[in-house]
Amino acid sequence: MTDTRTARTTRTTQDWQAADARHFLHPFTDHGALAKKGARIITRADNIYLWDSEGHKILDAMSGLWCVNVGYGQPALIDAATAQLRELPFYNAFFQTATPPAIELAELLAEVAPEGFGHVFFSGSGSEGNDTVVRMVRRYWDVLGEPDRDIIVSRHNAYHGSTMAGASLGGMAGMHAQGGLPIPGIVHIGQPYWWELGRPQGLSREQFGLVAAGWLEDRILELGPHRVAAFIGEPVQGAGGVIIPPATYWPEVQRICDKYGVLLVSDEVICGFGRTGRWFGCETFGSRPDLITFAKGVTSGYVPLGGVLVGDRVAKVLVERGGEFTHGYTYSGHPVACAVGLANVRLIRELGLVERVRDDTGPYLAAAWRELATHPLVGDAETCGLMGALLLVADKAGGRAFDPALEVGMACRAHCFREGVIMRAVGDRMIIAPPLVITRAQIDEMAALIRRCLDLTLADARRHGWGPAA
Repeated sequence: MTDTRTARTTRTTQDWQAADARHFLHPFTDHGALAKKGARIITRADNIYLWDSEGHKILDAMSGLWCVNVGYGQPALIDAATAQLRELPFYNAFFQTATPPAIELAELLAEVAPEGFGHVFFSGSGSEGNDTVVRMVRRYWDVLGEPDRDIIVSRHNAYHGSTMAGASLGGMAGMHAQGGLPIPGIVHIGQPYWWELGRPQGLSREQFGLVAAGWLEDRILELGPHRVAAFIGEPVQGAGGVIIPPATYWPEVQRICDKYGVLLVSDEVICGFGRTGRWFGCETFGSRPDLITFAKGVTSGYVPLGGVLVGDRVAKVLVERGGEFTHGYTYSGHPVACAVGLANVRLIRELGLVERVRDDTGPYLAAAWRELATHPLVGDAETCGLMGALLLVADKAGGRAFDPALEVGMACRAHCFREGVIMRAVGDRMIIAPPLVITRAQIDEMAALIRRCLDLTLADARRHGWGPAA
């Protein structure tokens, strides 16, 4: 029998790309175009760096996919998985059974969560967590004798997953165009994106925050408060382009939800576990949700795990009056995933990563971002903790955007990969969310690479006559 590791070392990049094109369907991908180009093959990782099959070193400024908070290669997480695989690799949470890692992780999550969150429902991903939210919210109102209160309000350009319910909750037009989405009972309001929606009206960020929150009240009154079950939102819209709401936004959303008795759901799949400088983003922005969706950072992406932190208001009804909740997954509370989650959360505490983001690296990144904001291509620059966005514009002084058809953001992203740093392009917003273990020196390294890529993109724009002017 051929040793798997030996077989891997004998395959060339072209071998991998050909096999990939023949067999592997990627998420969110034009497969025909990828087959012609060939996938980038990532072969190993350490700390905040990746290496591809050609030996190129790449600084991962996106934490994999918003998830590798403690960085790559942490022995504590690897050892936790190995030990649990030897002792009990799997058992389910059906049949009125539980495993010690699931119980212990539920205890620990209740400890680090905001006050009033004593219960956890585990899933395999954030998408499944948001499917659970839909089921749980509607069951809550049904038990209370208000079954018609089943509409959930979300936002345009939000991302809440790729399952039928998760994609419906999200506000991505491209996703809704495929598969007959959204499903019934889910509606959307505008996003709190000041640059696009508030700045053209001459509103300050603070003024716009109140206006944007007011769209929720308008929709509740339009639908009838007796029909609206919940409002769901990411504290910062991650996949939408790191849309950081004005400080006035979430407190006003909270006031509106309280006024009409609407449940508030905070989707913390990206913002949770220290990303914003607090354990959860709702703590950063001043909301008091009833449900918190989590995933990604709970295991730093080492193994899949997600779920919902259930606040006391909802848990009391479901536990004491709800009877059987006919919902769940084969991998709810998977013992290996929960063992890794335990090791990960403990490591975040041990390293003081939440406090480091709040007091040290978050402010240091903000200072680096202010320097990048002076670049001729950058029209707006924002950070929150260890998340950041740079908006590329054709006319900095006038605030004129590039024609979307030019795909300037994608051109910049291509330069980033070639220069050895991973940034994500959302339209012409270039975004980052590096591992929480990143140091000041590594932030300097990342910022220098980003500036180099901005210079190359600027040269492209000027060469093609797109602007900005020299």
